[in-house]
Amino acid sequence: MDDNQQKGKLNIELPESAAEGVYSNLAIITHSPSEFVLDFIQVMPGMPKAKVRSRVIITPQHAKRLMRALQDNLRKFESQHGTIVEAAGPEAAMPFGFGGPQGEA
Repeated sequence: MDDNQQKGKLNIELPESAAEGVYSNLAIITHSPSEFVLDFIQVMPGMPKAKVRSRVIITPQHAKRLMRALQDNLRKFESQHGTIVEAAGPEAAMPFGFGGPQGEA
């Protein structure tokens, strides 16, 4: 048995291909009785199409743990940097003019 396993530690590797990260400004979450699917999407202003940049599939139990971890981290962030102000109005529903290019005369 590995020393890290004996001590209850987990050695996590971050491959170079994942270290850069993926930018997303829209997330769509769907679920079934056995899994949650999180699609992270990049929407560009005025473009009628968007691409799923990453898909993560997790169990309902892990989804709940993720929600709690996000809540905890948001509390910590706001205590250091101030309240995050959410967008209001039509732009809150879909970011960046998601409807596509506007016509010009």
